[in-house]
Amino acid sequence: MRIPAHSVCTAIRDDIVAGVYERGSRLTEELLARRYGVSRVPVREALRTLEAEGFVVTRRHAGACVAEPTEQEAADLLEMRMLLEPLGASRAAQRRTEAHLKVLRGLVRLGQERARRGNSDDLRSLGGWFHETLAQASGSPALTSMLTQLRHKISWMYAVEAPANPVESWAEHGAIVDAVARGDGERARAVTALHTERSTVAHRLRFGSAGERPERVRNSQHPVNMPSLRH
Repeated sequence: MRIPAHSVCTAIRDDIVAGVYERGSRLTEELLARRYGVSRVPVREALRTLEAEGFVVTRRHAGACVAEPTEQEAADLLEMRMLLEPLGASRAAQRRTEAHLKVLRGLVRLGQERARRGNSDDLRSLGGWFHETLAQASGSPALTSMLTQLRHKISWMYAVEAPANPVESWAEHGAIVDAVARGDGERARAVTALHTERSTVAHRLRFGSAGERPERVRNSQHPVNMPSLRH
């Protein structure tokens, strides 16, 4: 059964972000198809999508390769995030649904509980779900898509240190939800801008100015041709 190209795209993107494929390395359709257990057709489509997103470049005589972003390009991503995250929160204050609020409040409760207990193992994933839900609450598919791509790219280019004070960080998440629930767009924008600015200082580039390669993280954990994806 034909595997959707978006599933292949997600698998390859996740492995690029995880460092399975080093910056500048070749991505051949044949090897990728064999690795993920699919035909070359969805691989070809996935590579086109990843090139449009900036994860892949096509080079003469080499074909598709993992992109090699510069330090300036990486810095631009953080600046874009600092502009777009507050915009999304402001829009969410006007367009969120009760379902969005329920999920956001639940995430904040979990995050605050784990932060107080000093259990930081899953705080990063909770934070990711929080910001993803906040973006969806903006009611703008284009903005949500841009923020999702930014998060993927930032995860690829930066290692993020755990916040020095996770309790304070999750208090900021709670303040964002309070503003969104009240429909206070300006307050939501301001609190999110402060939160994003504080979190930005914890980002450390995975590569240096001399063109160093990022550390190889781990092997692929995203096989595509699995029974769960055949339904």
